[in-house]
Amino acid sequence: MSIKLQTFNKAQEKQMPDIRPGDTVRVHQKIKEGDKERIQIFEGIVIARKHGKGISSTITVRKVVDQVGVERIFPVHSPSLAKIEVTKSSSVRRSKLYYLRTAKGAKGKLKNKELAAAIAPEEKPVMETLMEAPQESAPETK
Repeated sequence: MSIKLQTFNKAQEKQMPDIRPGDTVRVHQKIKEGDKERIQIFEGIVIARKHGKGISSTITVRKVVDQVGVERIFPVHSPSLAKIEVTKSSSVRRSKLYYLRTAKGAKGKLKNKELAAAIAPEEKPVMETLMEAPQESAPETK
């Protein structure tokens, strides 16, 4: 790649939050209608992130409207995106959540990251627990 192209791509990249599959996001997209411009919000679950973290990276966002699934693919660094907000993060074990397209009921539900952390709390190392234990002192003799 030429140096001019690299510098142009770096200039076009936006500062975005860390978006991962399983996150619930609100994508604010600029829409032009005639000579007016407005912002339309699309809120849903990120089911895929593709093409790395560079200028060509995209996210696939899915939401259900009137029992019909709607998916949109957004170029993350597009000038038409005003901002992306991460409203909720979920703990997932896959990088592509395409199974949510057919999942019904409890199978389509994702665990919150906070809830997953509460289920499996971090354990303290053994040395810290030994240090916190009350020390027995020998009785003093006169």
